[in-house]
This record gives sequence, C-alpha cells and structure tokens, in this order.
Amino acid sequence: MLTRRHLAALLAAAPFAPALAQTAPQSHPMPQAGRRAWANEVREIRVGLLGGENEGDRLARFGAYRALIERHFQVPTRIFPAGDYAGVLQGFAARQLEIAGLGPVGYARIWLDTNGNIEPIVITQEADGSISYVAVMYVRADSGITSLEQMRGRSLAWADPNSTSGFLVPRSELREAGINVDQFFGRTGFAGGHEQGVVAVLNRQFDGGVTWASGIGEESQGFTRGNLRAMVDKNMLNMRDIRIIWRSRPIPNGPMGIRLDLPQAFRDDMRAFHMALPSAEPEIFRQIERGVVAGYAPGRHDVYQPIIDMVRAEAAARRQRS
Repeated sequence: MLTRRHLAALLAAAPFAPALAQTAPQSHPMPQAGRRAWANEVREIRVGLLGGENEGDRLARFGAYRALIERHFQVPTRIFPAGDYAGVLQGFAARQLEIAGLGPVGYARIWLDTNGNIEPIVITQEADGSISYVAVMYVRADSGITSLEQMRGRSLAWADPNSTSGFLVPRSELREAGINVDQFFGRTGFAGGHEQGVVAVLNRQFDGGVTWASGIGEESQGFTRGNLRAMVDKNMLNMRDIRIIWRSRPIPNGPMGIRLDLPQAFRDDMRAFHMALPSAEPEIFRQIERGVVAGYAPGRHDVYQPIIDMVRAEAAARRQRS
C-alpha cells in the first residue's frame, strides 16, 4: 500500500541531480533549409503552447517562430495555444499536435498516457548553465504574511492541476514537510494559470499563490526568467507589491516534446533546428523563452524519471483515497 509517508519518502529521494548539471552553451548550425521527404507524411507542423498567459500575448511571442519553421522547411505550421495545460496534453495524446513546449509534469503525463510516445528534443538552459528552476510561493507585500507558517488558515491559489511548479511540486514538498495541505490552508483553488494566479492574489481573491521562477538573478526584478519576470516585463507586476515566502528544491526545466511515432528524419530536423535557434535567430529565441536564457541543452528522458515517479505515486494515492 502506498501511504503518504511512502509518497513523501519517494519525493524526498527524487534524484534531481541531472537537472542541476551546468554546462557552457554551444553554438549549433541550423539544418539546411528546404522541403524534406518527411513532408509527405508530416503535411502540417502543429505546435502546442501551454496556458498560463493570455492567448494574445502567446500568439504574438510565437508568431515569428511559427513563420521561421514554415519558411525553413516549407511545410504549413500552425500554433495552438490551449486555454489550459490539459488542452495541450490531450491534443498531444490524440496525435493532433506534432511538437509542444511542456512542463515536466505535462511530459510525464503524456509519456504515461501514450505508453512512451514522446521524447524530449531540447531543454531550456538557464543563464547560469543549469537546466532547472524553482516553484515559489508569494503573497501581497502588504498582507503581513512573512512565512509559510503564517499561511495557516489562509487561502492559496494553485496555477493549474497539470502544472509542476504551480501544483504538483509545492503540494508534494509541503506534504513531505509534514503539512496536510487539505487542512493547513483555509481554502485552495485553481486560478486558471500562472499569470492569472498572480492577478488573483493582487486583487485579494487569494492570500497567496505559487508559480515558477528561474531562482537566479535579482528577486527584485522577478529573477532572470519565469512568470514573475514576464509579468514585470509586461508592466503587469511590480515586485515591490509581492513577497516570496517559500521556494522549492530545483525542478528540471520542461522540454520541447515531440511524438515518437513521427519519422526519425523529422525528429532529427526539429532537434537540430531548436538547438541552432539561440545563436541563429537570437531575437526569435528571446521572444519564445522570455527573460535571460543561455540556450538549449539536448533533451534527455532520464531527467524526467523522478517526475514520472511522482505522477505515478500521486495517481496511486488518489486511487486509494477514492
């Protein structure tokens, strides 16, 4: 029987070491432009984008990226911005998407739901060379809340049920620390995304929320990258208006995932294209990644095995409670 104690032990032992590896970014050549033989099978490249940011901003940021793929490989390319994380997961599992930018939990759930019909082609490499980020819990600066303990009996906004930093990891680490999440907080709810969660806290709909950040750089600027930095850059947030009261352990950055049932040549081209993107098209890369990022590292399934184990354990715990 998998108890919460067993689950906590599993999470505490999760070997996130691969996500902490630091390597210098390298320049990679862009694959030769032109239509490929695989285009006879992949007649359209459909790219899934996770929720958490308003649709207009997502489409604007990825417009030049979409056009570049279409122009480079001479294959129609479409962007699909899902309203929530589940939309991308379902679209990928139903083979209605070829590639998608994913969070670690999204990758894990697709891998489990499709019997492994996904592979990570690249992983975002942070400014310090690492391939990890952190979950943070934040409150309004004028709330008087300065510690996690002071959130007892208060309300907390999760970002999305399929978000690693906005739900799974904070919930799991709090349990590991001996906190019964369902009893500790007076109320919890899903805000509908990371950006929406911050807005809800600022509007006093919740006392606190959880989101993702690179965890490096100046906290006063929203770190080098993450939801807080993106909102600062869009003038949606002044970091003086919030206070961070908790951080998670490092979490592996989410990958760009691609369906494993697609032609090998297509997968190789997509991997080479993305590895070359930071140096070949730095402005497009900056737009899609937001914040200060070094480049991409090659994708590796083993980085996400601890997350897959977490997702399996959470599912088993839910089945036992029901």
